[in-house]
Amino acid sequence: MNYIWEVVGRHPTGQQPTGAETIQKLCDRVASSTLLEDRRDAVRALKSLSKKYRMEVGTMAMDHLVRILQTDRTDTEIVGYALDTLYNIVCSDEEEEPDDSEEENQQKQEDDLGTQFTDKFIQEPDNITLLLTLLEEFDFHVRWPGVKLLTALLKSQCAQVQGIILVSPMGVSRLMDLLADSREVIRNDGLLLLQQLTKGNTAIQKIVAFENAFERLLEIIIEEGSSDGGIVVEDCLLLLLNLLKNNSSNQNFFKEGSYIQKMKPWFEVGDDNSGWSAQKVTNLHLMLQLVRVMVSPVNSPGATASCQKAMFQCGLLQQLCTILMATGVPADILTETINTVSEVIRGSEVNQDYFASVNAPSNPPRPAIVVLLMSMVNERQPFVLRCAVLYCFQCFLYKNHKGQGEIVATLLPSTIDANSISAGQLLCGGLFSADSLSNWCAAVALAHALQDNLTQKEQLLRVQLATSLGKPPVSLLQQCTNILSQGDKLNRRGSRVQTKVGLLMLLCTWISNCPIAVMHFLHNQDNVPFLTGQISENLGEDERLVQGLCALLLGICIYYNDNSLENYTKEKLKQLIEKRIGKENFVEKLGFITKHELYSRAAQKPQPAFSTPEHMLFDHEFTKLVKELEGMITKAVLRSSEEEKKEEEVKKTLEQHDSIVTQYKELIREQDSQINELKEQVTSMTSQNEKLQNTITQQFSQIQQHKDQYNILKLKLGKDNQQTGSQAEAAHVNGLQPEELSQLREQLEELQRQNQLLHTQMTEKDSLITSLKAEGVSSAEGSTSDVTELQKEVELLKAQLQSQTLEITQLQSERQELQTTAAVPVEDSVYTEKIAELESRLSSQTTEAQKLKGEVKSLLECKEAMEKELASATSTAAIMQAEKSKLQQEVQESKKEQDDLLMLLADQDQKILSLKQKLKDLGETIEDDDDLDSRDQFDDDEDDDEEEEEECDE
Repeated sequence: MNYIWEVVGRHPTGQQPTGAETIQKLCDRVASSTLLEDRRDAVRALKSLSKKYRMEVGTMAMDHLVRILQTDRTDTEIVGYALDTLYNIVCSDEEEEPDDSEEENQQKQEDDLGTQFTDKFIQEPDNITLLLTLLEEFDFHVRWPGVKLLTALLKSQCAQVQGIILVSPMGVSRLMDLLADSREVIRNDGLLLLQQLTKGNTAIQKIVAFENAFERLLEIIIEEGSSDGGIVVEDCLLLLLNLLKNNSSNQNFFKEGSYIQKMKPWFEVGDDNSGWSAQKVTNLHLMLQLVRVMVSPVNSPGATASCQKAMFQCGLLQQLCTILMATGVPADILTETINTVSEVIRGSEVNQDYFASVNAPSNPPRPAIVVLLMSMVNERQPFVLRCAVLYCFQCFLYKNHKGQGEIVATLLPSTIDANSISAGQLLCGGLFSADSLSNWCAAVALAHALQDNLTQKEQLLRVQLATSLGKPPVSLLQQCTNILSQGDKLNRRGSRVQTKVGLLMLLCTWISNCPIAVMHFLHNQDNVPFLTGQISENLGEDERLVQGLCALLLGICIYYNDNSLENYTKEKLKQLIEKRIGKENFVEKLGFITKHELYSRAAQKPQPAFSTPEHMLFDHEFTKLVKELEGMITKAVLRSSEEEKKEEEVKKTLEQHDSIVTQYKELIREQDSQINELKEQVTSMTSQNEKLQNTITQQFSQIQQHKDQYNILKLKLGKDNQQTGSQAEAAHVNGLQPEELSQLREQLEELQRQNQLLHTQMTEKDSLITSLKAEGVSSAEGSTSDVTELQKEVELLKAQLQSQTLEITQLQSERQELQTTAAVPVEDSVYTEKIAELESRLSSQTTEAQKLKGEVKSLLECKEAMEKELASATSTAAIMQAEKSKLQQEVQESKKEQDDLLMLLADQDQKILSLKQKLKDLGETIEDDDDLDSRDQFDDDEDDDEEEEEECDE
């Protein structure tokens, strides 16, 4: 302490200053000293006094310390002292333990003092921002105290500090950099800081997650040895739990980032599982909790299902089942593993099927379900382990009709194997054992095998039990009711409330929504008197719950009664209640169930969590059944027969309306499907129509081109025919012979036959066109091309027919002329010349037509060659265009560079002018020739560049 007295100065002998006086002098020295060394020594002295005189230092020195952080940030040593001092006055930890009698009061005072100083520090939000800025300093003596101080502030006033950090720019990102620090002390304290920062703040949790926290934390866990690691692994796992618990966004990000697959190596255990350290047990326990967070029943069903699927696909479920069946695993780890497997398989058909196929490594191998049930009905097993096994069995049967059927099948006479122990045998053994906890667990487990499964409720009615030698077997339903109703057995077993409650829950679940089971229950003449007797009696506080469950069971017998038993119809049971119990009293006893304190606790979550075995009374699924049935049973009991008839009529009417609505819904679905199909057809036909229209347009253009070519050729052919005809008229001078006349007649008849044939063909084509036009709209578009082709053929045939008709007409007129001339004696040479002229014209037209065909063919070939040349020229032009674009881009870039150079030159000229002006003001003489020459030279260079650009453009 000598350096303190050196700082504050010596006092006369015998007059030692008080702590407050010393601290006040140190604060004055910090505030008034101009030398950094003096301020540093004063702050160091305050640090040494801050633990002993916490109140005084916090009250008098806090403002000075904050000012040091603001003004002397460049000196890391004094900043470190200031941060340590602030940490000592804010943190509530005590080095010396107080006496046992004063421990509670002392700790409370220290906590209040730390809260006061924290409130004072965060009154100015800039102080937190300043602290975040100091954390960017890499120096160890600044960063480490800053991390500890911020952690202490978060512990004291978490919500306020979180709000300031959240609105601070890059506040959370700066803290995330601590995880990347190579110094393990800072990294580990950074983990503790982030734990406090992420508590209960969803917004900060999301920011931390998206700052790549998952990747970094998993890397640290692997570096530290996974489950075999130390306290650092525990801190990482606690931070991961903070980020994922009740945060659906982070859970989805964790799943989408494939981080679930990276969890599998955590659960790899060897054959030798003895001697686990306490830290390993803690780490593995937290890892299992992390898996449960991802598949918790409180999450959304879709998110839970996707996580369950990912855990099965990556082999995580298989790894958990290996731990489940391993030997030497600590009891608490085994219990938590069972709970984890339960939630991984809950509601997932694939996972449930896999779990059903898991066998324990025993000789002979037994299913894992059987091994777990053996632990559940064994009263020597720990209570928490038995609860975990029950939860696992419930999750295995949740929404699993296949698994329910397999469990019930092990109780049926046709499937019982005397050489092996089945799940059904274990459940029956637990149901009727002397241990009340086994009775309750077995009853609840069997009730879950019947949950929402009418088929298995009816199948379980077939189960027969052998009670004793020489007596006939009784059904399972009758045995359960016998235990409740027979006095001699009640004295031994039924007095236990837990056993009664378990059996009554099983019976209520069994006969609800199952009229056949209700009939079997009412068929036993002792059941209804027992229930009415239990309800009407005035029993103690412990038996009130049993009375409520008996009322519920009797109400189910009324509500689901199909009136098949004459003595126990709905109306007679209601009359019995009114006479022996009273309707109001019945409803009051029924309300005892929901008013029980353990009912609301069981209704919160599916997992059976009980502090003691005596509190194990209600099952989660049964609470939902009570909530569903209580109102309906109350109405059914209080209603009169007339109201029931009216309600039945209303139900029938509603059922009829529902059936009609269902029919209309089906009709609407069918019409919707038809409309969708028609829409698809319209879409496809529209696309086909567009294609056909494009094809027709192309064909029209080609036809027009061919017509133009044909007209040109026709003009040429007409000129040639005129010349040839004049030559032929001059050449025909021979006479007409009788043989030639007969040949002409034969040709005329042949042409008439062809004319008739063409008429018939034309008629057929016209009828075909008419039929095609008469078809529906749906087929019109598909047959448009066919009709067009047929019309073209008809037009061609009509043209041929007209030409043939003209020729025939000419020939007939010529024949008449010949006949008339046959009566008058005239020379035959004239007619002979005419016939010869016709034949020559016909032959010349035929040859010309052949020539035209050849020319058309040659023109088409020429057109194809020109199209190929055009395509090659187009590709060459595209290449040239690309090169031109490239050159233009280069020119633009060079222009941009020149513009930049001009700007730089202008700035340089401006600076030179300003400097010259200054030199002139100072009296120096300046010559501007060099300046002008350099500028002229630059202008010449610019002109050359422009010429090069123009050449590139060309």
